[in-house]
Amino acid sequence: MILYALTSSAANETLTDIGQEVQENLEQLKPNVLFETIKSWGPDLITFGVKLLIALLIFFAGSRIIKLFYHMLERSFKKMDMEISLRKFLLSVLNAGMYCLLAFIVAGQIGVNSASIVALLGSASIAIGLAIKGSLANFAGGVLILMMKPFRVGDYIISQEGEGTVQTIGLVYTILTTADNKQVVIPNGTLSNSALTNVTAMKNRRLDVLIRISYGSDLKRAKDVLEKIIKNHPGILKEEPMEVFVSDLTDQAVILGVRGWTMMENYWTVRAEVLEQIKLRLDEAGIEVPYNLLSVYGKEKS
Repeated sequence: MILYALTSSAANETLTDIGQEVQENLEQLKPNVLFETIKSWGPDLITFGVKLLIALLIFFAGSRIIKLFYHMLERSFKKMDMEISLRKFLLSVLNAGMYCLLAFIVAGQIGVNSASIVALLGSASIAIGLAIKGSLANFAGGVLILMMKPFRVGDYIISQEGEGTVQTIGLVYTILTTADNKQVVIPNGTLSNSALTNVTAMKNRRLDVLIRISYGSDLKRAKDVLEKIIKNHPGILKEEPMEVFVSDLTDQAVILGVRGWTMMENYWTVRAEVLEQIKLRLDEAGIEVPYNLLSVYGKEKS
């Protein structure tokens, strides 16, 4: 029993000595391992620092170039007399695109895998495009309208969707105001893919009026009256051709045509005044303007 106690005590002392020795060795080893680990990181840290510094230089130089290019594009668009809404949109898109390109270059310089970012952005763009393809069609139509300029703000246009004076040309919708002050909103995709008439595109507009006179009236006298009206009206442009002619011979009347040119903004006023004078002067000259008669027959009850 005594021998067992002595043996156990000796074993415990031995284990304690071994543990203290191992702990001392570990304490001596820790600083050396940490130092060696940090030392092994040195070349990588230096390389990363150099890459980061180059990336920063590229970013600042690229930002400077983008700003210069932005101002050059802005001046060019102004010289092209581009619509302000389209100009702002194109400048914003180009500016964002250039900064995205710069970000990819900087990321590649640091060591980031830009291919995965491009793939992710491409997938997101496809998903978003499929979700809003109708709006994208209208958007593309708005860009075409603003670039090709088939009409401008203030023009009076006639389309299948409605007619009126153009108030706003947006990137998605065009807003018209009708003659009775109603607002018509038309998608740009529809306007860009269908035929339309721009009534006010030209400076001058031709006035065409058709007048019916009876076969028993004096044709030459009627033409003289109409010629005087069209030539003496102040709203008719004297430097443009004016005509009075026989347009058609129908079963009930002789159709006379009157043509003259007036300025676009005066068209409706001149038309109304010319029609009024034609009626008054023909009545004074005794020229009969025929109209349809309706005869009603009734059967008397016995």
